[in-house]
Amino acid sequence: MKKWIFASAATAIMLAGCGMQTGEEEMKIPVMSEGVTTAMESDLINAKGETIGKVLLTEGNEGTGIRITAEGLEPGVKAIHVHEKGECTPPDFESTGAHLNPEHKQHGFENPKGFHAGDLPNIEVDKEGKVDLETTSKYISLKEGNPGYLLDKDGSAVVVHEGPDDYKTDPAGNSGPRIACAAFNKK
Repeated sequence: MKKWIFASAATAIMLAGCGMQTGEEEMKIPVMSEGVTTAMESDLINAKGETIGKVLLTEGNEGTGIRITAEGLEPGVKAIHVHEKGECTPPDFESTGAHLNPEHKQHGFENPKGFHAGDLPNIEVDKEGKVDLETTSKYISLKEGNPGYLLDKDGSAVVVHEGPDDYKTDPAGNSGPRIACAAFNKK
């Protein structure tokens, strides 16, 4: 189920952070900021088509906030990426296409020819199989006309991969199969 949430520019969502794996160290990244004007939520489904969590996207002054809450995943570090099509067809989610890459770059934060607009930091799934991630990206947007616009004619999807992203190998960082997906499309 997808939900649209609209808020005035004066609405403030407090800065929050979460632990995120980016190579060898954990860092705190601010998530959602003051000035949120638009938010959109979608179910995160697994390869069986079961809802295992939610993905919330918010548009604000600092970029697009992404919050993923899920359970029932295998523990460990996982890659997450924004893919170019908003269609999550289990079990392999190949329906989402490639990573969102409007500037036709290569993959990975460490790739000298990269990175894709849809590249995001790895997440850590805890020993109970749960994740609660918040981050922001200045390279994707819910605002029509902005670079990295997510809600074009075929939408976009947030995809969780089986393994970690190595941040350098094109096209997907050796992150393995797609194991969960949340689709975002215009109403």
